[in-house]
Amino acid sequence: MKRFAQLFNELDSSTATSAKVSALKRYFAQANDADAAWAVYFLAGGKPRQVVPTGVLRVLACRRAGIPEWLFEECYQAVGDLAETMAHVLPPAPQLSDVGLAEWVEQRLLPLREMAPEQQAERIASYWDELDPSGRFLLTKLIGGGFRVGVSRLLVQRALAEHAGLDAKQVAQRMMGFTDKTARPDAAAYRALVSKESMAAADSGQPYPFFLAHAVEGLPQAFHDRLGPPEHWIVEWKYDGIRAQIVKRAGQVWIWSRGEELVTERFPEVTALAEQLPDATVLDGEILVWKDERPAPFSLLQQRIGRKLLTKKVLADAPVSFIAYDVLEWQGVDVRHWPQSERRDVLLRIGEQSGIRVSPVESRPSWAELAALREESRERGVEGFMLKHREARYGTGRTKAEGTWWKWKIDPLSVDAVLIYAQAGHGRRASVYTDYTFAVWNRMPRDAQEAQATVEAIAARQPADPQGLQLVPFAKAYSGLTDEEFRAVDRVIRQTTLEKFGPVRSVKPSLVFELGFEGINRSTRHKSGIAVRFPRMLRIRHDKPLHEADTLQTLEALLQR
Repeated sequence: MKRFAQLFNELDSSTATSAKVSALKRYFAQANDADAAWAVYFLAGGKPRQVVPTGVLRVLACRRAGIPEWLFEECYQAVGDLAETMAHVLPPAPQLSDVGLAEWVEQRLLPLREMAPEQQAERIASYWDELDPSGRFLLTKLIGGGFRVGVSRLLVQRALAEHAGLDAKQVAQRMMGFTDKTARPDAAAYRALVSKESMAAADSGQPYPFFLAHAVEGLPQAFHDRLGPPEHWIVEWKYDGIRAQIVKRAGQVWIWSRGEELVTERFPEVTALAEQLPDATVLDGEILVWKDERPAPFSLLQQRIGRKLLTKKVLADAPVSFIAYDVLEWQGVDVRHWPQSERRDVLLRIGEQSGIRVSPVESRPSWAELAALREESRERGVEGFMLKHREARYGTGRTKAEGTWWKWKIDPLSVDAVLIYAQAGHGRRASVYTDYTFAVWNRMPRDAQEAQATVEAIAARQPADPQGLQLVPFAKAYSGLTDEEFRAVDRVIRQTTLEKFGPVRSVKPSLVFELGFEGINRSTRHKSGIAVRFPRMLRIRHDKPLHEADTLQTLEALLQR
């Protein structure tokens, strides 16, 4: 654990890519295979499941530190991170241990799930007594399931490749599925990652790394100079579902999500489709609910994903399909290096033979005409266009080295909303209020005076009038502003705070923001009855008074559209 904590500190304290890669290579050179396997798992995005509730850890830390809860809370507000707060308030460790990461995870952390609360508290307290503050911080993150580190999966792959003397693409492919929640990293799995011997995958469900697109910006008028004529590109609709690969080998089907989760059992309809494919075939595409001969909103797919039991009703209400838009392996041959147009020809033949639906291509003589067609995206239930150069190869991750894919999405939906709650951020933003809750009016205010009267009633803590004008919360957002804008908003929040609820502050409504979001749907879990997808702040509307902010009726109109 000590060595992994040192690595974490090195990665967290540097922004230079070369320094991070060097730190990773040093760790892999020194760690044993079992420790290295768990390090790769966590660093590459494996999510440790919470083994003890953070509330239990908080109470235990107060007791061990001999401080009241209010003082711990004040420390937490100053630090901004629960695990870091605990690491600092605990008394010094009587004696430090040098137990490795694998032993910590397998023999100490995972068994905590099956213990009674009293035994959990006893064990965790003894573990804290073996670690310095950085080790305690890391241990608490792993116990609470909140481990994050400032290093990308690609960087981990690059460091492993350089350490082992391998091609980074080869390591990337071997790592597919390494962080699946059903996976259990061990020494053998790590050795397979860095082995110089070839790994035959013809009889396994090993998928390929996903190729990701870049967002294309700018006006269509400039596309001809920037991208060339439209005939150089394959233009497909961009669907809003779950990116997935179908792997058919040795008479068996595997379905992998882009998050490298094996989801075969969740989508029996897709499995049934894939069984019609010839062996040694791998397709890339999108899983989505398909109803009434068109793609359904993502919210319907989301409801199905959350179901543990796939009843007949669930399958009937949200029938899924697979839209294929690329072939990665054909007749046992890796065809990712073929030009996009050639892979497309093979994909069409596969679709004809198997019945798999293939993503349709749109063709127009000019970018302006394609832009006009793109305006139909929401009516068609899609997000815009995917642009794939006819000569593009299928790369690894988000890179332009192999070829180019662009995502040409429609502009987000947007409304003007009022800031009503705020919470401090994390990491370097721990001392700044950056996480906001926004509201809209339940109806349009008659005038500025009525809106102001409602704001004054909120400031006076008067209960809301059920029949009167109200601000109804509907979304949370924490991205979209510059650091300077966040600091400016932070000052307003501190000056207009009405109440504190733990880390959250309610504020006197005074600021209007334009919020953008990708989708909107009904929700029984929200007071507004509406939920939005991927909300973000587009700008602060200093030019807009409170009474001109949008209403629930505005959201309803977007929902109907």
